[in-house]
Amino acid sequence: MLGEVFDPKAETHIFEHCRPHWSQAGAVVFVTFRTKDSIPQKVIELWDRQKTVWLERRGYDGSQHWQKNLPLVSEKDRADFLKEFNRCCEDFLDTCHGECVLRRPELANIVARSLLHFDEDRYRMGDFVVMPNHVHLLAVFRSPELLKTQCDSWLHFTAVQINQVLKRKGKFWQQEPFDHLVRSTEQYEYLRNYIAQNPAKARLQPGEYYYRRFED
Repeated sequence: MLGEVFDPKAETHIFEHCRPHWSQAGAVVFVTFRTKDSIPQKVIELWDRQKTVWLERRGYDGSQHWQKNLPLVSEKDRADFLKEFNRCCEDFLDTCHGECVLRRPELANIVARSLLHFDEDRYRMGDFVVMPNHVHLLAVFRSPELLKTQCDSWLHFTAVQINQVLKRKGKFWQQEPFDHLVRSTEQYEYLRNYIAQNPAKARLQPGEYYYRRFED
């Protein structure tokens, strides 16, 4: 296995922005980042309304935005909530909305090279796939603070490089990635299979994605 599963008794670093980000030294984390045009604003607004309604139906204050309610929910409701709406996001990404410029091999290679550049130094990189409008990866970080620092570095560096090729400027990635600490060996294997099967699920042809399988 790439690293350890999440240990609830060990020190955990939690950084909150639009969503909480949990990291733990030595634990495997599943990370997804996506291009800025991969999900239209109208879809995000629809999900916002659905999230508020979902929580209201379970007894939480429907007059408040879901982000204010989420810290107050029970552990089970929180897990069910995240499972429901993370699935919505993942399914929509596989429709390959937006320009999908990462379908171009030379641009996908920029991302892949960046992910592998500090492998076995700042982190240990596991399986990953570069899809036309998003990236999934499994990794282990030597310190919990490195998750945010390294994700910021990947996003900044690849955005600059890709924009140079495209002869444009401006925001390329949605700035806040999704991350999840792996809770069990079964979940680890599920996520490895999910990454491997993502191109087929999106009906991509060889050359329209970059897949790397970790071999210890």
